[in-house]
Amino acid sequence: MLNRIAAVTIKELHQLSRDRLTFGMIIGIPLMQMLLFGYAINFDVRGLPGAVVDAAQTSGSRALIGDLQASGVVRLLAPSPSVPDLRRRMDTGEIQIGVVIPADFERRRLQHDRAAVQLLVDGSEPMTDMVARALAATPPPARQGMQALRTETFAVRTAYNPERRTAVQIVPALIGVILNMTMVIFTSAAIVRERERGNFELLITTPVRSWELMVGKLLPYVFIGLLQTTLVLIVGAWLFDVPINGSLGDLYLAAALFIAAALTLGLLISTITRTQFQAFQLAFVTMLPSILLSGFVFPFDGMPTAVRWLAQVLPLTHFVEMIRGIVLRGAALHDLGWQAAKLGIFLVAALALTMLRFRKRLD
Repeated sequence: MLNRIAAVTIKELHQLSRDRLTFGMIIGIPLMQMLLFGYAINFDVRGLPGAVVDAAQTSGSRALIGDLQASGVVRLLAPSPSVPDLRRRMDTGEIQIGVVIPADFERRRLQHDRAAVQLLVDGSEPMTDMVARALAATPPPARQGMQALRTETFAVRTAYNPERRTAVQIVPALIGVILNMTMVIFTSAAIVRERERGNFELLITTPVRSWELMVGKLLPYVFIGLLQTTLVLIVGAWLFDVPINGSLGDLYLAAALFIAAALTLGLLISTITRTQFQAFQLAFVTMLPSILLSGFVFPFDGMPTAVRWLAQVLPLTHFVEMIRGIVLRGAALHDLGWQAAKLGIFLVAALALTMLRFRKRLD
């Protein structure tokens, strides 16, 4: 009995050694998880993009702006001339924190019943509100000849999510996570499934061109993805009271672009692998970084610079920004053109690689 068990064990080890993809994942997945969780995931958020409306233009207001910049928590961009312009920049996702210093700043800072500075916070992003409130709770120290700002002189106003509910932040981005998981898995086995079932020989004999075959395999899943988007939106609005502040047309256009990009990634995986099991393995490997590095749960601005550059390659990163912008901030699709362009570049590049790798022949 022991000899038979040992023989099967040795046979299984030989099979694993020949399956390079599985053998690589034995080492690769633990290393990837250690790097992602231990290095990339960081709750110490720094460098949040922000802007200032300084209506006071005094030495005290300029000193306050300098102290905010020196804190490292806020990375101040070009100042805004007015509060409406500040809100516009927040709607488009350019900034996450707005600092409004009123014209009577010097008088307010000496009073005990009025806020001297207002912090507008993008409540659609995880951790941003918490970071802004922590910043407001630790005012800059007093300078020579100037009275220190009190903690209560900072009034924090959370935009797009005034109740600070986690579901409002998570549910819109969950659309991207669900689409990323289902679309990549569906199409990652599309080509290898045809090979394993013996249908590939029939496809070779047909006059269908390679690109026609790819498009024909993608189109049904685009409609399935849009159906899933609708389902999540309905459930989110019904159970979690998630508002939809933007245009539904823009939302579905953004979703269709992301679905196409995710499906193309799945097709690329299908041309790399030889079995459905390998396809599912490689699809899982791509999903884990997408979920962790996209800003879905963990703050994107807390990640190291190198990791943020890596996240730019993942389509889910850009869709999460787009879907939160449209659903929560009410941004128009043209306001999110840069994110849409990145998704388009990924779609074209992945489709080109897929076409280069795919051949209508058995070898």
